[in-house]
Amino acid sequence: MAQKPIVMEQIKQVLQLHKEGVSIHEIVRRVGISRNSVRKYVRNPGLEATLPDKELAEKAYKNDEQLFKTERLHQLIQYFKTTDTELHKTGVTRRLLWTEYILLHTDGYGYSQYCYHLKQWFKQADLAMHMEYTPGDVMMIDFAGKKQHYVVKETAEVVVCEVYVAILPYSGLIFCYAVPSQKTADFADCINQMLKFYGGTPTTILCDNLRTAVTRSCKYEPVFTALCHQLSAHYNITFSATRPYEPRDKAMVEKAVSIVYNHIYGPLRNETFFSIEQLNKAMLEKLLVLNDKAYKNSPHSRMYFFDQQEKDKLKVLPTEVFSLKNVRTLTVQRNYHIQLSEDHHYYSVPYQYVGKKVEVQYDKTEVQVYYNYERIAIHPRNTYTKMYHTLTEHMPPNHQHMHQIKGWNKEDLLAQARGLGSCVEQAASLILESNFLVEQNYKSCFGMLMLKNKYGVLRLDAACSRVLQGPKVTYTMIKNILERGLDKLTNPPEQSTTPTHENIRGKENYQ
Repeated sequence: MAQKPIVMEQIKQVLQLHKEGVSIHEIVRRVGISRNSVRKYVRNPGLEATLPDKELAEKAYKNDEQLFKTERLHQLIQYFKTTDTELHKTGVTRRLLWTEYILLHTDGYGYSQYCYHLKQWFKQADLAMHMEYTPGDVMMIDFAGKKQHYVVKETAEVVVCEVYVAILPYSGLIFCYAVPSQKTADFADCINQMLKFYGGTPTTILCDNLRTAVTRSCKYEPVFTALCHQLSAHYNITFSATRPYEPRDKAMVEKAVSIVYNHIYGPLRNETFFSIEQLNKAMLEKLLVLNDKAYKNSPHSRMYFFDQQEKDKLKVLPTEVFSLKNVRTLTVQRNYHIQLSEDHHYYSVPYQYVGKKVEVQYDKTEVQVYYNYERIAIHPRNTYTKMYHTLTEHMPPNHQHMHQIKGWNKEDLLAQARGLGSCVEQAASLILESNFLVEQNYKSCFGMLMLKNKYGVLRLDAACSRVLQGPKVTYTMIKNILERGLDKLTNPPEQSTTPTHENIRGKENYQ
């Protein structure tokens, strides 16, 4: 094995005893270091017990550093660098790597020295960084490696379940919850229960690269599942993933899992539960005790730090609990609608997205349409009403115009005409009664009212007054009067009248 380092106090003691005339043999017995080490220090003329520690260390350890930095050790360090990841591979051991090392360097270190230097090298290469966390900023989550279980009373079947663990790194407040699996629905339930437990949402949720959350792992830009995008939109949070094979990125939750093993798994190991609800109830009781337990060498607990310093930093929860939605990628049809094939209903989107691929998220109550992660339409979902669900603002301008005309009725048009003048109202009333085709009457009346935009209200009312002198009122007649300026004439043309006599019949005779 490698020689243990000699501390500064031992060197000073060797030098002081030698100065007092004590023999080397006696110095070895008193100090407890080798005879060769004693000789090396007492024969060095530059060493004196009265020197400051720093200066004495530089002179005393100079030879040791030179020994450490020999060519043979340099070769060994280079070999460690080239085989850094080899020990992570299946079947690779330190003995195997040493054997390969000796084949390359026949004058290299023996196996025990090789292992010693390998351990020292790992200490230098695998340094850990202390992380500072901001209250309410990040929440770390993970599934425990060891599972819990409950027993089906009727069949005595043992059902294994996953345990979800979360922690707020700043206060250290821990949450755990048992679910049947790591599937999408159960993962969404875990998030809901976790945020309900904490009473708010953080800025970021940090997870590892589990399949339910990450579709493609990447050190710099992981791709998250549709579920995470739904959760992000609902709770106004951001999901982040650790680097692949870097558990220290979420070291706090890794430690939390170990704490859950000790304070929840252990105390419950001899109890039998007959449902997952019973298991979660028992786990919650132990969890509350754990969070109220004071930290070592501190009078305060996780719950104390959470209540005092972190709880108010969390964002407010939405009023509704997240509901898992179905997700479909659909193409916007030419009529600016997408079709849900499950119930054959159509939902409109803005007409600018015709032909685009959009993501549709829907549940029993709502349909949401997204394009490039931006919501462009939202509809209440009701399969018992009409098949087409269309919002006017989604239509192009010409379709909005037609929809507006189609949606009018006689009362609406007369109300608009009344606001433009009494003659306009009379003319509108006659136009609405002039044709058996009601929709055509509406279009004619609407066209007559729109003449005010070009000629003004006063001229329109004057034109209607003039046309009312005749036997018939139409949109075309009023338009011609305005175009020719006849409404500006002060004396309307005299109308020929038919003399009254007994052969004249009225319109009532032609019903």
